[in-house]
Amino acid sequence: MRQILAIILTSLLVGCAGPQFLYYPLDPGGRSLNSPFTESDPYIAGRYIVFASSRRNRQDIYLFDGVEQRLIELPGLNALDAIASDPSVSEDGNTLVFLANRQGKSDIYLYNRQTRQLRNLTQNLAAEVRNPTLSANGQRIAFESAQKGQWDLKVLDRRGESILEEFN
Repeated sequence: MRQILAIILTSLLVGCAGPQFLYYPLDPGGRSLNSPFTESDPYIAGRYIVFASSRRNRQDIYLFDGVEQRLIELPGLNALDAIASDPSVSEDGNTLVFLANRQGKSDIYLYNRQTRQLRNLTQNLAAEVRNPTLSANGQRIAFESAQKGQWDLKVLDRRGESILEEFN
């Protein structure tokens, strides 16, 4: 995605009846949506676009406000010792969930923009995890877990408690 990124957004972002192509110019300094760095895993919810990028010589999570056309600061979210990927954001942009790999172990993290609190939701789960996603209201987190030697779906609430049993 080093090329200029064209994103199709629905009427939730631009208030139109159908999809629109929006163009955000390339910012060599990495202060906008598009940069010369690697961008991956984009996820759109309402006016927000969350994605992973290698802008600071490590893979971090970034949040872009499509209405204000600017990156939003995420204090306390990105860590020097983690490789972050697979982000998802709630419709109001206040809750983010993502996968982070630290010292070879992957966990699902929940970040609250209002409180600037970062929580590891799977630290006590003895299993590989992947592909987290967040409900529109930010209340539920779904992801895959290989706890039983196969990939099963788990759904947690914001406290990290299981809502549904695994789906096979």
